[in-house]
Amino acid sequence: MSARRYFGTDGIRGRVGEGPISADFVLRLGNAYGHALVAAARDRQEWRKPMVVIGKDTRLSNYMFEAALEAGLVAAGVDVQLMGPMPTPAVAHLTHSMRADGGIVISASHNPHHDNGIKFFSAQGEKLDDATELAIEAALDAPFSTVPSEKLGRAVRTRDTIGRYVEACKNSVPKGFHLGGMRIVVDCANGATYQLAPLVLRELDARVDAIGVEPNGVNINEGVGSTHPEALAARVRATGAALGIAFDGDGDRVLFVDADGRVCDGDDLLYVLACDWQDSGRLRGPVVGTLMTNYGFEQALAARGIAFVRAKVGDRYVHQQLLANGGVLGGEASGHILCLDRASTGDGIVSALQVLEVLQRRGLGLAQALEGLRKVPQKTVNVRFAAGQKPAEAASVQAALAEAQRTVEGRGRAFLRPSGTEPVVRVTVEADDAALVEATLAALADAVRAAAT
Repeated sequence: MSARRYFGTDGIRGRVGEGPISADFVLRLGNAYGHALVAAARDRQEWRKPMVVIGKDTRLSNYMFEAALEAGLVAAGVDVQLMGPMPTPAVAHLTHSMRADGGIVISASHNPHHDNGIKFFSAQGEKLDDATELAIEAALDAPFSTVPSEKLGRAVRTRDTIGRYVEACKNSVPKGFHLGGMRIVVDCANGATYQLAPLVLRELDARVDAIGVEPNGVNINEGVGSTHPEALAARVRATGAALGIAFDGDGDRVLFVDADGRVCDGDDLLYVLACDWQDSGRLRGPVVGTLMTNYGFEQALAARGIAFVRAKVGDRYVHQQLLANGGVLGGEASGHILCLDRASTGDGIVSALQVLEVLQRRGLGLAQALEGLRKVPQKTVNVRFAAGQKPAEAASVQAALAEAQRTVEGRGRAFLRPSGTEPVVRVTVEADDAALVEATLAALADAVRAAAT
């Protein structure tokens, strides 16, 4: 497969105004995507105009990119439904439920406001596979073109998107489920969940204390949200709440904080769900994690006889492995949780509700639900390299990696992961002894640094 020029591990992403994250490029991107959809419809002998839904998070730059995408798509003869600020998984759901031909989210997820990105969804509400992304890149080589005026698309603002998605979230848990006045602190990262998440929880009878719900266009993820859970932990401790829930800027990640202010990451939440779903018969196939999933999590699942598969980092790869292995539950330590029997993609609100339903039904606090999980120390060092270098492929680095893996064999893991978004190699070691982790990591990272000089 050819190397991708623009797409990374999660759509196209970069700094606003630079490279592909500029208004002129996004205009051409929308046009290329639109012409591809029109051609696909023609091949299926469907003579209607294709329709695409567009959602966005709360970044100021999204006004610019929404307008550029709209213009490019309409010029290609595609109708557009504009959702306004909506979580990424909400756009995925609405793409499918509204029978659209595709969905687009304008968001850089957990990144600061000066970054942005474009994510695509298929008609089924799933992230695109590599082949489709490459086809979109190929279409960008054609010049911008406009269909005859009578064939232009139309753009409209979609009505009641919030109401539609609130109902979809509530329908992901049993009809009789309610939170009985549970006091919950919710941190919406000043992002796309700022309206939806508190509303969903309040409609399920929670007493909600919301933070990170005052977006101004430039404060998304700034000191709040799943990348900065310390603000949530402090609020939980100060208010005596039962727990806290943190989302990222586009709402596809979720972390919890227990009553004592301890942060529970995606591995913790997956463990709670996997154990309950195994007991209730809901679990099918293996649980899927990634290269970054904690070794202790893998051991805990093995002790319960639950199969486990590792995918490449990125929720799209977790999704692919779940489909390939007939699974319904997977995710990442960062907070991407996929419950494929409830949502077509990683959904922070839906995943949070699945965890809350388990805790409420079993009468457990988070700490109790996690008693069988013992995660091992894990540490990552980022080693930067110059453009054109590939230090992870050097013979000396591969030898150092093999030695590190022998050192922690049976006690943990050692691995390298070149970043898909910046010129760094992520060097990670985990083991059941913190001193062993430090020593092994130092030796492996030094080998990568030497190869990068």
